Order: sequence, then structure tokens, then C-alpha cells
Amino acid sequence: MTSRPLPLRRLAVGLIAACAGLVSLIIARPTLAGDAPAAGTMAPAFRLPDQAGNPHQLSDYRGQWVVLYFYPKDDTPGCTTQACTFRDDIFAFRRAGAVILGVSVDNVDSHREFAKKHGLPFTLLADADKKTAKAYGVLRSYLAFEIASRPTFLIDPQGRIAVHYPEADPKAGSKVVLADIERLKAAGKKG
Repeated sequence: MTSRPLPLRRLAVGLIAACAGLVSLIIARPTLAGDAPAAGTMAPAFRLPDQAGNPHQLSDYRGQWVVLYFYPKDDTPGCTTQACTFRDDIFAFRRAGAVILGVSVDNVDSHREFAKKHGLPFTLLADADKKTAKAYGVLRSYLAFEIASRPTFLIDPQGRIAVHYPEADPKAGSKVVLADIERLKAAGKKG
């Protein structure tokens, strides 16, 4: 017994259903896993490896301003733009007494390649188990995939969240954070 080819109509219906499923995947609204910590609260603690595999904790940076920025994926267009903007402003951040920490759910090897390829002079933290992204309320689920969204948290020298930027602009976010650091430092000197 030979198999008969699928009738054209059934094939067309199957293709339409497959395309509809793909479109819904592409335009599906992501769901967030939890709420972001509010400005004025203590920043959630973490211990994560950097692009060289060395551990970093938030408490290591007590006494400094910390720019903790989350991003979806190494070496993608928006994430590369954002990282390179921070790279280009690194001396201004250092003059302001701030460190930059980039976090995604990519692994150490991915971060190493990303940092090397783009000459990133700051720390990238690998949140492969996604606990830090969850703690900061930035983990997004797209059906079967989980990635970090693109918020930035400015953490003051005492470890409190000074400003939360829910969706940072990859091109302009660095300048906004720098301006806020200077504004907050000036306000602290007056108070």
C-alpha cells in the first residue's frame, strides 16, 4: 500500500496554523517574574561570576555608586549598543566614583567572548541560574525562554536603590545615569 500525498487543502490549513503559532510566539507579551525593588530600598544581594569566572558580590562595592544594568543577550544589536555606550563613557563613570556591572542570564564563556570582542572594560556577571534577575524583578518569560529585560538600577554607596530605570535606552541610558549620579551627589552635599 502506497501512501497518498496530503491533499493540498489540508497542507494549506497546516501551514496557516504553523504560521499563526509562529506569529503568536513573536508578538507574545512577555511575563515578568516578580516586582522590581523600589527606590530607597536595599538592593538585593547577589554573588555571581564575572567573564573570567571570578565571583562578585554587591557588598564588594559598598562605598561606591553601582550601575547595575540588566540586558537580554550577549552580542545582540541593542545589547551591544548599550554595552559599547557604557564602554565609551567609562572614564566619566570612574571620575564619578561609579562602577558598572552588566548582568544577563548568559554564561561565563558567552560573557568572555562578548567582552573581548567589544573591548568592554567593566564587569559582566553571569546569572545562569536566573536568581538575581528574579530578585530584581527583571526576568521575562517568552513561552519556553527566560531572559532578563533591559532595566538599570543605580545603587548608592550605602547599598540602596537610588534610581530604577525600568527600560533603559541602549543609546542614551549611560548619559542619563551619569547625570543622575552627579545630581544625587550634589544633593547629598547640600543636605
